[in-house]
Order: sequence, then structure tokens, then C-alpha cells
Amino acid sequence: MFAGVDIGTSGLKAVLVDENQQILAAATRPLAVSRPRDGWSEQHPDAWWEAFCDAFDELAARHPHLLAALKAIGLSGQMLGTVLIDRQNLPLRPALLWNDGRALEEADALGRAVPDLALRGCIDPDPGFGAPKLMWLKRHEPKVIEDADCLLLPKDYVRLKLTGERASEPSDASGTLLFDNRKMAFAPDLVAAAGFAMEKLPPLVNAWEAAGTLRSPLRQRWGIKQPVVVAGGAGDNLACMLGVGAAEPGRGALTIGTSGVLCVATAGFLPIPGKGVQTPPHAAPGQFSSQGVVMSATSALNWLANLLGTDPATLDGEATSLLVTREGRARIAAAPAIAPYLDGVRTPHRNAGLRGLASALSLSTTRQDLAWSLFEGVAFHFAEIVETQRAHGIACKRLQLVGGGARSALWPRLISTLFGVPLSLPGNRQHAAAIGAARLAMTAYHGGDPMGILAGEPEPELEVHPEDTLAALLSERRARYERARSLALAP
Repeated sequence: MFAGVDIGTSGLKAVLVDENQQILAAATRPLAVSRPRDGWSEQHPDAWWEAFCDAFDELAARHPHLLAALKAIGLSGQMLGTVLIDRQNLPLRPALLWNDGRALEEADALGRAVPDLALRGCIDPDPGFGAPKLMWLKRHEPKVIEDADCLLLPKDYVRLKLTGERASEPSDASGTLLFDNRKMAFAPDLVAAAGFAMEKLPPLVNAWEAAGTLRSPLRQRWGIKQPVVVAGGAGDNLACMLGVGAAEPGRGALTIGTSGVLCVATAGFLPIPGKGVQTPPHAAPGQFSSQGVVMSATSALNWLANLLGTDPATLDGEATSLLVTREGRARIAAAPAIAPYLDGVRTPHRNAGLRGLASALSLSTTRQDLAWSLFEGVAFHFAEIVETQRAHGIACKRLQLVGGGARSALWPRLISTLFGVPLSLPGNRQHAAAIGAARLAMTAYHGGDPMGILAGEPEPELEVHPEDTLAALLSERRARYERARSLALAP
């Protein structure tokens, strides 16, 4: 038995899988985000640990025979979260999350100090990444930096609680911007530019290797009979890729979650400076990943649903129904355009302070129209990402759609049509990151060539293909979206 645990922004998912990678049990726990100011985003690391323990307590109570046979645990975690702990392994403050944009000035300063960072690290200096956050903390909360004994990423903190061992791995370490992708190691000059210290960085292991064993008190708590290996694990986007077997160059995964991420596996490090494309090491051996991010995906849909007093599934149905009739398609043609930048933009415009914009609203605009415009706006944003990657020679041969937003009836149709490629929707796609983490647990336990486990693709539950009629409609709508985007981007 193997466990995969995905520590996301809005919730934690834990699955138990057998040797055939079939899910036999699952548990979830919600997580809340604190936003002390506009553009700030935090969670306390102990909230992740409490959610983990609650989920495992549930699994132990409901499926004691399964948990008793547990052999290994793999972790997937939201990327870029800055966790600083003291000498007693206690968090010094809430973690600054991936969508925290407070360190704009520090990101600019880092870019001036290290002008070639985008050709060495995983992205241009960006406030969502680790180094600018460390610089912000040194400026505004210097005692936190002074008292810090180690920098970790979210899933690394949970692994520390499981094993008592400090460690990270390249897919997550790259997001600190203290890591040189060409050398696959933390770089002293990058660490110095951020005002941090090399001795405060964790040792690195590979994602698919053992990074400790489960502490005895936890084995007793959950009724586990034998030692349990804990794998290095991976950032959630890389774990999602592994969960659907996107472990070879040209294979990709599109995750629609709180944010949306288009990930394509590449044979080498292929940076795209100036476009906000993240290029971390993959969690599969010898590869990298090209990742473009839509900062607000299901979070934008949830915002609109809350604003309108309904739920996302209802809006999905209402928007999709517009495609059925001639009258509905006419409403689409006249609908507002939404640039869905509610939490800033990373790819391809690199502006964390940007906010959303809706244009061409009128007294005849309905809830249904707004729903269409929101789904469409997110899909157009994804299209900008794929166009950016293709312009730099990165193309996806096979693309699988995962995440909570993959339950939408409309988004897969819009995205497949805009990308011009078929999409495969695997079963258990809402658990893709947790399944990827479980696969890493299996590789850590069994050893040997990890690709035999990591590269297996699940059978598709559904395939979605481009639609000519929809393509023509979206071609007409694209100009309206681009006008809204231009207005949003204007100084």
C-alpha cells in the first residue's frame, strides 16, 4: 500500500493506492487562505500538518487494514510557498504563498542585481517566488530572517513533521530562485543577492528517492506495522504530470485548479526570458518542465459564483447551454469580454499588480453572459500561454486535463478548440497530483529505474476534440478579448 498526499492551496487530498496504482481509499480536508492586504496571501504551515493528520486519522479509522499495510508516502505540494523555521523546527511566521505579490520592488531589485537570472533560474525575478520574498522579509521583518535556521517549501515542512528530517528536491527548490538550473544546485551568488545564507538551505534529494522514514509515534498513531519510506516528493504541477504519465519530452498536463498551469515536459532546460514561463526540473529523471500560469482559474469562477449567489457548476451549465441554440450563440457574440486577472498575471505579461477588467457591459448583460465571458476569458489566457511556448519551440504531443476545473463541461471544449489539439481527460483526474505523489512513493520504496512507474499513462475517461463551429465563434470573440486585455495592461 502506498500513500500520495497533495497539499494544495484550498485543500489537502490523500489517497491510498495498491501496487496497480488503483485508488482504494481517499480523504480530503479544506484549507483557508489569509489575505491580510490586497495582493498578500498566507497560510500557516501547521494548518497543512493538521490537515494531513486529520486526513490520515480518517483513513486509519475507516480503512485500518489498508493503512496498516502502508509501505511508503509521497508528497505533492503547492509550489513557491516560503516557509522559514527556527532551530527547533518551528515556523517563524505564516508562509508567503505562490500568489503573494507584495515583493514587487524586491523582484525588480533582484533583476538588476542578477540580470542573467532567467537564463539560470526557473523564471525572471517574480514576487511570487522565494528570493524576492526573502528580500521583503529582510526589509520589513528582519528578525524573522535573523532567527531563521532553514528555508523549506510547503511539502518539505510536512515531510519534516513526518520524518524529523530537513530536505527539499529540485522541482520545488528551483522556485526559490536560489537554485541554478544549469548546475542543479543552490548557487552561492544567488543566495547572496537575496541576502540569505547557504547554511540555511536544506539538503537536496531526488523527487523519486527516499528522504526519510515515518517517525515511530506516527506509525503507532495510525496503526502501521512496518517502517514507512517517505519520498522526496515534488511540486504539485510536476506531481500532476506524473499522475497522468507525462514523464517524457513532449507530454503535457493542463491543470485547472485555484490557478491554472500548462506544463510540458522538455528534454533539457529551455528558459523563456521575459514571459513569466517557469522552467523547473521535472520530477522525472533528466528532464525539465515548461510551465505557464493563469493566476486565477477556478478562483475566478468561484469569485463570480459567490458574487452572483450561485455555484460554479450552475454557471458552467448556464454558459454551456448558450452553445445549443442560435439565440444563445448570438448572445455569446454580444457578450462582454473579461480579462480574468483577479490575482495578477505571471504568464506572459508578468504583472503581479494587474487586476481584472470587464468591457462592453450593458443593461442587457445577464448572469449567463457573465458566466460565458469568465470561462472564455480564462481559456483565452491559456491560449496565450500555449502560443508563447510554441513560439519558443515547445509543443505538446499529448495533453491531459486534470484538476477540479476539469469537471467543467465548457472549459475542455474551449481549450481544445483554442489549442487546436485533442484533450484527454483521465479518470480520477481530480486526484492527479496525489496519484503522482503515490507514484513517487512507489519508486522510493522499490528503487531501480523510476520511469517504469512514472511514465505509465492512465486510460482516458473522455476525449475532447476541437470544434470547427466553436473555433469560428471564438475567432470573432478573440478581438474583443484582446481589447479588454489591452485596457487591463494599460498603465
